[in-house]
Amino acid sequence: MDSEEMAEFAGHPILNGLRDDLLASLAAHARTIRFPAETRIFDQGQVADRFWLVCDGQVALDLHVPGRGMLLVDTVSPGAVLGWSWLFPPYRWRFGATAAAPTRAMEITAGPVRELAENDAEFGRATYQRLSEVAVGRLQATRLRLLDVDAEAAERPSSA
Repeated sequence: MDSEEMAEFAGHPILNGLRDDLLASLAAHARTIRFPAETRIFDQGQVADRFWLVCDGQVALDLHVPGRGMLLVDTVSPGAVLGWSWLFPPYRWRFGATAAAPTRAMEITAGPVRELAENDAEFGRATYQRLSEVAVGRLQATRLRLLDVDAEAAERPSSA
């Protein structure tokens, strides 16, 4: 990672306030990646072994709803984190993700981050707290979207 990428990495909101040595440890497992629009990044149920700090672009999160197919539940924009399932067993994606626009992100390999969180209590607390907030926000957005879908279905006239 060059100095410009490192500065952008260190300035990402989710990393705000982390010690320099922890930022350096994370950066050792990070790389810049680009997703063209409409690229499928991951599917619900696949192994979650990485996450992304979104720099530019937008990612659509979806969820398979039995009987309804794929449902858009949220979008991830610059300054946000894409992926939290790597932190919680069984390490499987709870959603699917597709680049809704050309997207640039810092991709971080999850295994070394989990190990670092286990070995450094301060980092572990910060990581779990920050990503738990992301997870709760995504689950809340999903709940609200599902309520909207149910309300729309209830308003449609029946075909009987």
